[in-house]
Amino acid sequence: MNRRTDTPPSRETTANRLLASSAKLSYDPDVDIDWDAPLEPGKYFVPEQLVTLYGTELWGRMSQEQRIELSKQEMINTISVGIWFETILIQMLMRLAYRKDPTTAHVHYAYTEVAEECRHSMMFGRLIDRVGGRPYRQDLRWYLLGQVLPFVLRGPAMWAATLMGEEVFDVLQRDTMRDENLQPIVRAVMRIHVTEEARHVRYAREDLLRGMGRVNRLEKEFARLVAARGALLLATSLTRREQYERAGLNGREAQRQARANPNMHEAFRHGAGRVVGFLTEADLIGGPTKYFWRRSKLIV
Repeated sequence: MNRRTDTPPSRETTANRLLASSAKLSYDPDVDIDWDAPLEPGKYFVPEQLVTLYGTELWGRMSQEQRIELSKQEMINTISVGIWFETILIQMLMRLAYRKDPTTAHVHYAYTEVAEECRHSMMFGRLIDRVGGRPYRQDLRWYLLGQVLPFVLRGPAMWAATLMGEEVFDVLQRDTMRDENLQPIVRAVMRIHVTEEARHVRYAREDLLRGMGRVNRLEKEFARLVAARGALLLATSLTRREQYERAGLNGREAQRQARANPNMHEAFRHGAGRVVGFLTEADLIGGPTKYFWRRSKLIV
């Protein structure tokens, strides 16, 4: 059935179900992860086939130690982007709650999601420290944009941005948590994030669909632009030159090979497949903004 014609449950129905799920299945990373367990020698930090240089000429010349180090740096970069995004999302959710009735389950779940996102960001920060890494920072453009977005994104545009920040990582993290060849502490972190993030995705998807019935043409085009620029941000931020330099590689050459790497494009399309399908059916991929989607390589 086409989602554009589906009628999602009411806000209160969805929120009550998600609140019940949160009460039954939530985690405290401080006690649910063994932070003192030693790292295991010779194990990757993300699945080998998801490393952005996998399959390139440069990858063929790298030692196993360099490959593992690059996987660590890419994991740190990915969750650094996650912290940046979740901090923006927390602000958007708080502004949503500020505008709406605090007695409703919809607002109560917004507060619940804020609490979970705060724990996730702390968990990611602790993981970076635990593996002996340093976080990556967004460049000035995206840093300043991150300060503006919570004030301008509402309705479908807000939820489109949310889904771009959540669903691609969610799919790739599911691959990570199932890979027994990876560092156990990384798998444990991803398992917690995936479990709780599934509720956040449902909250965002259903409210986006409700909002699409009320938007005008300008608002829909703005939501399309937000989603498309989010796709391009993902593609560029996950091939940051600095991560290659920290792994001891020539950053410019490594970035060039990564961005031309068909294996990386395939991995990103795999991660984005679910959200691309959803946004397409919601009529939020199309028109001039499709240019940014093609540049991102998340669609062909």
